[in-house]
Amino acid sequence: MELTIAIAAHPLLEIGAFVTRLPRALGELATPDAIVALADPSATAPLCSSDTVRAEVRQLLRHGGFKPAGRSKPASEYLHAAAAEGRFPRINAVVDTCNVVSLCSGLPISLVDVERLAGGGGGLAIAVAPAGTTYVFNPSGQVIDASCLPCLFDAPGAVTGTPVKDAQRTKTHDGTRAALAIVWGTRALPGRTGKTVAWYRELAAAMPGCELADVALTSRSS
Repeated sequence: MELTIAIAAHPLLEIGAFVTRLPRALGELATPDAIVALADPSATAPLCSSDTVRAEVRQLLRHGGFKPAGRSKPASEYLHAAAAEGRFPRINAVVDTCNVVSLCSGLPISLVDVERLAGGGGGLAIAVAPAGTTYVFNPSGQVIDASCLPCLFDAPGAVTGTPVKDAQRTKTHDGTRAALAIVWGTRALPGRTGKTVAWYRELAAAMPGCELADVALTSRSS
């Protein structure tokens, strides 16, 4: 079944999305050496982040009133700092691929397990979260306040992914067989979202046995 995401009107937000279907459980797949190599600061990639990219991504998050600073900075900024300090995370094949694309492009990317989505992913929507929206983002139960932040919802009020941190309940795990990627782009960087998605799909498709599926993006008035 093709997933559909209804996206609320937003003057800056530009979404890219696709699904990677795995040939077997994620825990049985190794991260390709080519992906590992891209995390090296000296690696050559089709895209390179910059201060301009980082500033425009922050402006995207600020538009609704969110403050992207400290522990609430865009996920792509965290990856940039981690790479510079030699502590780039190694999680699993699909997360590692997601992370190197986010690092190089400068755009935050969410990655969620399709089978963990509420209702089988039939009610996906992206919108700026209302005040008071919170969710758990790690195994220890820590909570983030997502008020005014663009979010992916899989049920009314239920956050699954954001440009800052993804919800713990839908994160990939050793048994994952299909992962939904959401590239959080901005219209202030023309063409960057499309280039990021194209390169991301190329890397994901190169993993042995993986198949990609499109995601339908539709508009909604609110």
